[in-house]
Amino acid sequence: MQSLRYALVAYVKSEAGEFAERLQRELYPQSPHLAAHLTILPPRLLPSSEAAALALVEQICIQSAPFDVTLGGVETFLPTTPTVYLRVAQAAARMSELHSHLNIAALAFHEEWPYVPHLTIAKLDSESAARAAAEIARLRWASYPGSRVIHVDRLTFVREDSPNCWVDLAPVLLGPTLVSR
Repeated sequence: MQSLRYALVAYVKSEAGEFAERLQRELYPQSPHLAAHLTILPPRLLPSSEAAALALVEQICIQSAPFDVTLGGVETFLPTTPTVYLRVAQAAARMSELHSHLNIAALAFHEEWPYVPHLTIAKLDSESAARAAAEIARLRWASYPGSRVIHVDRLTFVREDSPNCWVDLAPVLLGPTLVSR
């Protein structure tokens, strides 16, 4: 079995993504910077090759239409983990469906926790730090004036090359395209 972990994400390259990244730096400046993203497949070891996994991602994504996600309120995964996140308020079922379709064969993995569609703001060191960060995040999010809608039309297959250092392997478009992949 490989020791490298892989994941599938939708980067949030919008005003909401910039907001989440600024908030992450404010709440937990010592953490490694991670680009704002929606996780479709959480980190996992692959049961087969990287090439087989990517081929499966492409095969499933070509059959999946792009969609919009609306971000909801600030929540935490306490007491399970000291993580603060933005809940997906609309299209959570669509993300869960895509997750289920992809968590098979060359991508199959028994995940430690149930899948929850979200945008992570920060993973902190303790429960008390997460509670304090969540309160600040709620205040900032309540005054955020921008759009909370994220258009998801591409996913990115990523690999963790070292702890908290993720490398983009391949972008994968959702839905059929007129251009050859």
